[in-house]
Amino acid sequence: MSHLDPDETTPLLPDDASSDDSQDDDYRSRWRSIRVMYFTMFLSSVGFTIVITSLWPYLEEGSADATFLGLDGFAAYSLGQMVASPLFGLSNHRLQEPLVCSILINLAANIYYAYAYLPKTNNKYHMSCPEHLFGFGAGNVASLRSYVAGATSIKERTGAMANMSACQALGFILGPALQACLSFIGENGVTVKFLDLQLNMYTTPALLAAGFGLVNILLVLLVLKEHHVDEDGKHIRSINYTSEETVDILDASVETIDQVAVVTSNVLFFIVMFIFAVFETIATPLSMDMFAWTRKEAVLYNGIIMVCIGFQSVLVFLLVKAAASRFGDRPVLLAGFGIVFIGFIILLPWGNHFPKIQWADLKNNSLVSQMSEGTLFANSTVEPTGCPYEQTWCQNTPAIYLVQYISSDFLIGVGYPACNVMSYTLYSKILGPKPQGVYMGWLTASGSGARTLGPVFVSHVYTLLGPRWAFSLICGMVLVGVILLLSAYHRLIAFSVRHGRIVE
Repeated sequence: MSHLDPDETTPLLPDDASSDDSQDDDYRSRWRSIRVMYFTMFLSSVGFTIVITSLWPYLEEGSADATFLGLDGFAAYSLGQMVASPLFGLSNHRLQEPLVCSILINLAANIYYAYAYLPKTNNKYHMSCPEHLFGFGAGNVASLRSYVAGATSIKERTGAMANMSACQALGFILGPALQACLSFIGENGVTVKFLDLQLNMYTTPALLAAGFGLVNILLVLLVLKEHHVDEDGKHIRSINYTSEETVDILDASVETIDQVAVVTSNVLFFIVMFIFAVFETIATPLSMDMFAWTRKEAVLYNGIIMVCIGFQSVLVFLLVKAAASRFGDRPVLLAGFGIVFIGFIILLPWGNHFPKIQWADLKNNSLVSQMSEGTLFANSTVEPTGCPYEQTWCQNTPAIYLVQYISSDFLIGVGYPACNVMSYTLYSKILGPKPQGVYMGWLTASGSGARTLGPVFVSHVYTLLGPRWAFSLICGMVLVGVILLLSAYHRLIAFSVRHGRIVE
């Protein structure tokens, strides 16, 4: 768009000190508040990802299988967010109170997660319940995006949304990095008797995330002020205030938003989030099955991989911001889908090498089974590794090579960030100058629905049919997204462009 050119050189977290109104108190307060939103998104990401790589082995300690991981692990988080997002979207006239409430919910969930091992029976359900609470608290993402969209002009919008995503990616870096560091505490750790708390590689990250939540609450209460500007950046006195000059525009926008573009954007965002939900859910069990990693190794190595993907994502967001200014939002989104498709194609199994099967250990140790029962239990501390024999596909599906896994991680780590930020950047521009809380709530709910169904889908298909079927179906879904994007390409434009106020 013609007026976006000046934003091409905007830094990742712009201070905009060179702007004419940089000394204006409202302007400075507005950008301080936007940065609080960035930091809140960062801490929200850290709070979830700090336990993501250890969730599967933690659930295994509670006798859970891969299907339970998908249904009551990752999907639980997304289901909670899907329910909460429209509710937080409805509260867009006030931000501080709902935001503090959501952070308190996350804080309580982290403490619950740290104590989830205590029940003697069915503790896998206690381990999954905090995921529902995590998700409900994460419904504030709708409010964060709505606030940033309403507090930025259309010129600032792409950069601000890219910054939000960059902060989210930084959270994805720090979360698994902290988890990887804390994995050296081990599964036993130390016990704090007066609190009846076991500090180990599973519980310590959750308690650390609770501490981050306290810091976040202080920032929201002490720094955040609510601001709203129109599409040209003119300040409106409060986030729910409409001046006489803009009332006609806002009233007209209710009638003239392109609902086909809105629905299409929601479907595309659903596909994007579904794909990534599949990727993040299956990473740990897939690596344990294919590479015969132990639980501790899977937590450490996947944590390192997630850190690398996070750093890579930050670089992608920098490139996306520049690429969108030069080529436009839609071509970048299309390119992102193409890269993700190649990533999952690479992940398909091939060759004549098969994964190690766990029952092979039992055959090789058949002499051990003839030993006394006491001796057997004394030597049963060795953790079985490899592909479980219950998964019958392990015997006839080629193993995925480590180089395939790493290459796929790299490509998906490039394509997903581009698709993610372009999806909701386009969406916020399609909506125009009207308050976007409710619409952003539905977009977040759409993404949460994908993150609910994605883990359920991949855990069932992967467990029953194996990675070949699971990833082939994902490739088909990516193609559906590309076809939908191309069919609605001409409608996915900014509100102001559609009504002729600016030229694309």
